[in-house]
Amino acid sequence: MGGPHISRTVADLRAQVKDWRRQGLGIAMVPTMGALHEGHLSLMREALSRADRCIVSIFVNPTQFAPTEDLDKYPRQLERDLERLAEVGVQLAFTPAPEEVYQKGFATKVVVGGPSAGLETDFRPHFFEGVATVVTKLFLQAAPDCSVFGEKDYQQLCVVRQLCRDLDIPVEIVGAPTVRDAHGLAMSSRNAYLDETGLAVARQLNKVLRNASAAIAGGADPETETAKAREALLQAGFRSVDYVAARESGTLAPWRAETEGRLLAAAWLGTTRLIDNVEIAART
Repeated sequence: MGGPHISRTVADLRAQVKDWRRQGLGIAMVPTMGALHEGHLSLMREALSRADRCIVSIFVNPTQFAPTEDLDKYPRQLERDLERLAEVGVQLAFTPAPEEVYQKGFATKVVVGGPSAGLETDFRPHFFEGVATVVTKLFLQAAPDCSVFGEKDYQQLCVVRQLCRDLDIPVEIVGAPTVRDAHGLAMSSRNAYLDETGLAVARQLNKVLRNASAAIAGGADPETETAKAREALLQAGFRSVDYVAARESGTLAPWRAETEGRLLAAAWLGTTRLIDNVEIAART
């Protein structure tokens, strides 16, 4: 089987989409920043189960990185990524250069409220503005019927859903379960930064969150349990913890006992920042 068609310009992408639409084909999209792993591939399989054609964008989006973050060293492996797309059966890879996405004089930003407040925004205030802007552009460029996002980046998933709802963007947003290794560690491109010792510590993140989630669902005080989880992560070997927070699943407002929730966390292991989340069952 051959590899995907590669579009490097918006014009070429739109021409291919127009041809598919002329044939009456349904289209799904999976936005990525490349360095593809099994978690990404699971999103593509979900997309292909929902549509006739799947577009995967591979674009390391500069607007969601602060000057102090890892834009320059973020892993880039386009040839390997294209091989992985072929393995899954993706039909089109959109691989634009930064100047194709943000042309000279670009001056527009998309700001989403609601679920973007707090958590990641407290530590990366630029992040969701960059995500919302590039996702809006991708949806206008490709006009997919649906788009699949991973639940690992749970706040991002909520923000994109809010974006499409508020701006009447006719794209169904599908959340796909987090893919984990045999030890429970969520798949992430940034896991490549970790050596074996770091991976052993990183695998404690999900374990700590699951223990805290079970305690909260069982009636324990959320503030007490999130504080205990922060301490447990530090004891496990994390350098620092940005947050551990119990929130409602849909709005990301502070969690209430009668609602389904999410326990979300971000923590630093050396110079690598990891995020994860788990469900909190509603109390009965």
